[in-house]
Amino acid sequence: MSNAPLVLVDGSSYLYRAFHALPPLTTSKGLPTGAVKGVLNMLKSLRKQYPDSPFAVVFDAKGGTFRDALFAEYKANRPSMPDDLRVQVEPLHASVRALGFPLLCVDNVEADDVIGTLARQCAGEGRDVVISTGDKDMAQLVCPHVTLVNTMTGSVYDIDGVKEKFGVGPELIIDYLALMGDKVDNIPGVPGVGEKTALGLLVGLGGGLDVIYANLDQVAGLPIRGAKTLAAKLSEHRDMAYLSHELATIKLDVPLNLEIDALHPGAADVPTLIELYGELEFKSWRDELLRQNQGQAAKAGKVASAEPPAADLFSLTASAAPPAQPASVAPAAAPSGYLTILEQAQFDSWLAKLEGAELIAFDSETTGLDAQQAQLVGLSFAVTAGEAAYIPLAHSYMGVPAQLDRDQVLAALKPILEDPRKAKVGQHAKYDINILANASTPIQVQGVAFDTMLESYVLDSTATRHDMDSLALKYLDHSTIRFEDIAGKGAKQLTFDQIALELAGPYAAEDADVTLRLHQCLWAKLEAEPSLAKVLREIEMPLVPVLARIERQGALVDAKLLGQHSVELGDKLVALERQAFDIAGEEFNLSSPKQLGVILYDKLGLPIISKTAKGQASTAEAVLAELAEQDFELPKVLMQYRTLSKLKSTYTDRLPEQINPRTGRIHTSYHQAVAATGRLSSSDPNLQNIPIRTAEGRRIRQAFVAPAGYKLLAADYSQIELRIMAHLAHDEGLLDAFRHGRDVHKATAAEVFGVPLDEVSSDQRRSAKAINFGLIYGMSAFGLAKQIGCERKQAQAYIDVYFARYPGVLAYMERTREQAAEQGYVETLFGRRLYLPEIRSSNQGLRKGAERTAINAPMQGTAADIIKRAMIAVDNWLSESGLDAKVILQVHDELVLEVREDLVEQVRERIKQLMSGAAELAVPLLVEVGVGDNWDEAH
Repeated sequence: MSNAPLVLVDGSSYLYRAFHALPPLTTSKGLPTGAVKGVLNMLKSLRKQYPDSPFAVVFDAKGGTFRDALFAEYKANRPSMPDDLRVQVEPLHASVRALGFPLLCVDNVEADDVIGTLARQCAGEGRDVVISTGDKDMAQLVCPHVTLVNTMTGSVYDIDGVKEKFGVGPELIIDYLALMGDKVDNIPGVPGVGEKTALGLLVGLGGGLDVIYANLDQVAGLPIRGAKTLAAKLSEHRDMAYLSHELATIKLDVPLNLEIDALHPGAADVPTLIELYGELEFKSWRDELLRQNQGQAAKAGKVASAEPPAADLFSLTASAAPPAQPASVAPAAAPSGYLTILEQAQFDSWLAKLEGAELIAFDSETTGLDAQQAQLVGLSFAVTAGEAAYIPLAHSYMGVPAQLDRDQVLAALKPILEDPRKAKVGQHAKYDINILANASTPIQVQGVAFDTMLESYVLDSTATRHDMDSLALKYLDHSTIRFEDIAGKGAKQLTFDQIALELAGPYAAEDADVTLRLHQCLWAKLEAEPSLAKVLREIEMPLVPVLARIERQGALVDAKLLGQHSVELGDKLVALERQAFDIAGEEFNLSSPKQLGVILYDKLGLPIISKTAKGQASTAEAVLAELAEQDFELPKVLMQYRTLSKLKSTYTDRLPEQINPRTGRIHTSYHQAVAATGRLSSSDPNLQNIPIRTAEGRRIRQAFVAPAGYKLLAADYSQIELRIMAHLAHDEGLLDAFRHGRDVHKATAAEVFGVPLDEVSSDQRRSAKAINFGLIYGMSAFGLAKQIGCERKQAQAYIDVYFARYPGVLAYMERTREQAAEQGYVETLFGRRLYLPEIRSSNQGLRKGAERTAINAPMQGTAADIIKRAMIAVDNWLSESGLDAKVILQVHDELVLEVREDLVEQVRERIKQLMSGAAELAVPLLVEVGVGDNWDEAH
């Protein structure tokens, strides 16, 4: 017999606790999974603590138990299991079994009874038992050989721990529960006896129910509140007390016929786990299993499933640690179809393959992630699934084999890559297009017909991240070689040119092969949805080369002006810091939440609006903003300080550092597959977040300048989402206002406040604007009241009047909610979809959030589609006309162009026409165009 303790897990207890204690988690299809993940995490953690122990996970069986026969109302007060929890029971049971854990469910008894029986059996044999539970009833089982642990809180209860926790030892826990009852299980107890009274009786009389009822005459003399009437109460409810005792007693003699040592976990069912983790979208766990399988298969030199030992499964982490010195690690056997090309004959053979291929998957390997500064290291290609080649061009480590001449290879590939009739597919192809355009032998890639990142994004923008690793895992059940696996990570990470070809070759070839295989999978799915295929073909793919050109063009910035602004912001920050010190009456670190909390709440006594997860008073920005709105002086200063500090660190300090030394310009990166609704985002730098309403924000825009002989032209859609709302809602009031060119906010104010149009005040217009935009984003009466500074009841009255005046808007919202719940998604005018997995959730908060998204997404998504269509049209015209004008920025609903001075009027008129014609709506698409020497002046 092993000396390792038996570990018994109260699965039912942990299932409920994980469900209520952890944030809700759902799959892209709306399946709740948070409780499953929480319990499995706990099991894995517990298994690591007791690796040699027999181990059983015990759940309540379906149906009633013997206690229901004793007391019909037993657990009657307990609400039925929530639907979001009920659907997680079977996946959890399946996952526990697949992990190899013995799982026990015994009819007519509770999990507690099974655990109690096994614990008593073990303890009787002198063997230790660890019970993992959060249920206080289990404290009655504690003895010299039985200990309770609560994995969620880290608490451990032996005999002394039970006494400290409950005030009585394990031998009196049943009596303790019998006296005070249990509301959760509807154990009645003695009316009027609570926790303190129960303890007073048990400790004061030195025993349980039998001792208490044998000494009722002594109860009146106990130092207990209400002691004089307590004896009569106990006597009256004697039967109820003993019934409660029976209900609270864990059964210790359930017939199980189990040998303890037979409860050791068995081998994991890896294929089943991979399937389960796929359905539950536990991506990191599934990825790790696939990597183990693929690694073992590669070592064996064949593609086969090699199940790892069960113990390996309990040390899985979110990501595998890369080797410390990856270049010295012996490479796994590369797939036989992967080739690293080092000889001319090999290259010539592949060149012929590329010339004859109907579709070419291609990928570039480089020295970095910045497409405007990274150097090309090699190229990989695939034309048939399972076969791929890597052509190294610039690996530079000591002992690297001779590589083909880079410029000769690029010159040979140039006709193929520049042929628009040769269809190509990439993964995030915009990056590769820019890399090749900047190469020593520049190649202007054409004919990129597909991009797997965008295929996945258009298919379902919310189902997964759209990087290659995530897509291969989701759609191909394949765990790719990670860059960190071959390059290491952190400060010692190698650049690709420093990686040995034995490692670099399979990695790069896999990129091209997986890209081709992903396309074959994803395009088949898109072809089955013609509207989605059309979004890809007509919007996303034509936009790729447009964005690539904008990124390469870059924007000119005045570094000297930014430097001056940065100095001034620094002076203002110093002044604000001193002001904060004066208000606080002492110096403190404005960036320290701990110090700030002491000043705000302990010293100044400001109201605590919310707390952190650890129970501390929050100093988050939203909290400071709310306190500032309540006119507290220090939060106002802190908000100003944070705003200016962010502008300084993000823009005035950082932008000059981001000027490309080769071009003298800033080159942002645009992302097509990030925002769920279809909107573009940008990074390095993020130009979407430069504030436009503040003087400090406008000063940053002033640093984006036109070169000598040029002007900046900024073209912006006016109130595009409101116009889309009018179109979608078919509301005659809104349609009429836009068709006749009226100020829609003024028109709304006139309707809501019941005043003539020419008598609308600026405050009324501001409130109407908040209503117009607020309703688009699902703002509640509470939110509107807060924004316009009125009572909630008054805000609700404004909303009611608005819907009465614009009934089409209300009808649109109700119609959209219903369609979203029925279909599970909403669409833009052009057929782009946004799936809403939480639209049918039983969790009201999640469902309401999904409904708000359902209402807003068609407007925001349609606006995104329109600006993208406009960019494509403008780029086509500029390319055909040959005019000296280029798009240099896209921000929200605005395009910024750099235009030669003598062409400004010609370009202005044509841009207005092209942007206005990007969609046909029931109302005009109004475009406002400004011109200036800098971006602020032009806007």
